[in-house]
Amino acid sequence: MTMAASGTTGPHLIDRMPACRGRLSADAPLAPVTWFRVGGPAEVMFRPADADDLAEFLAQLPAEVPVTVIGVASNLLVRDGGIPGVTIRLGRGFTGIAAEGDTVTVGAAALDLNVATVARDAGIAGLEFLSGIPGTIGGALRMNGGAYGRETADVLVSAQAVGRDGRRLAFDHAGMGFTYRHAAAPADCIFTGATLRGEPGNPLEIARRMAEISSKRADSQPIRSRTGGSTFKNPTINNPGGHKAWELIDEAGCRGLSIGDAQVSEKHCNFLINQGTASAADLEALGEEVRRRVFETSGVTLEWEIKRVGIPAGDAQ
Repeated sequence: MTMAASGTTGPHLIDRMPACRGRLSADAPLAPVTWFRVGGPAEVMFRPADADDLAEFLAQLPAEVPVTVIGVASNLLVRDGGIPGVTIRLGRGFTGIAAEGDTVTVGAAALDLNVATVARDAGIAGLEFLSGIPGTIGGALRMNGGAYGRETADVLVSAQAVGRDGRRLAFDHAGMGFTYRHAAAPADCIFTGATLRGEPGNPLEIARRMAEISSKRADSQPIRSRTGGSTFKNPTINNPGGHKAWELIDEAGCRGLSIGDAQVSEKHCNFLINQGTASAADLEALGEEVRRRVFETSGVTLEWEIKRVGIPAGDAQ
């Protein structure tokens, strides 16, 4: 599918949108909200008011219109031609966090760090790892996000979502089908919230652990750069040496490798960096070159962990 070029005449997709209580906008810029600071616009951006608004909108949205969901775009590469169809970004109506006993009930747009902080203040241990994931709970559910020895699968009780047809969905732990950096829940469902479980803990000890995670991140990752987080999954098959992705990338001589202003981080070579004027195409090409060199030197095929969405610039017509 291609997008209408800016300035062309004729009806815009936004004219076909169902009524809603949230916000709709046409040709919404996405580069300013992505951590890489690259990418074309969303043909239509929808920010639902709440889960009911989202469900009603999807139930009426023509089935042929593609839907893409983004969070804070910390692990996302939007291609230069932008995203056709409707891009949904959950906002304030999905950021609630409430702790009770040893559980935390959260909205899908709640920042992982904020969830860890609320759990800390409530004396709930076991969720500290979330403070090391720069994203939202929705993203953590979709990819079984994890860091520092734990992952979402270790703490999830249940999750709520809305299907592409507007149906409300609920998943227990088994229904999520978690594996490494993956959930088997339907790819087109949109997570709206979850319940997580920790265990009783001392807020001071929890705070100490979170401080350790913050320090480790700052020491080992280019967190002040325009990056998209961990680029490739640690390979789990055809990797007889059990090497992590960054080790394979380093051994392939890719540390510091550049294409234009896209660079493999010198600090942590499983991170790509936009040094200033890189395009999404530059970053994706660099990632593919890294994959090629790693396969050539080790026989291991790296899988992208960063989600790539949208269309190349030449396809946006």
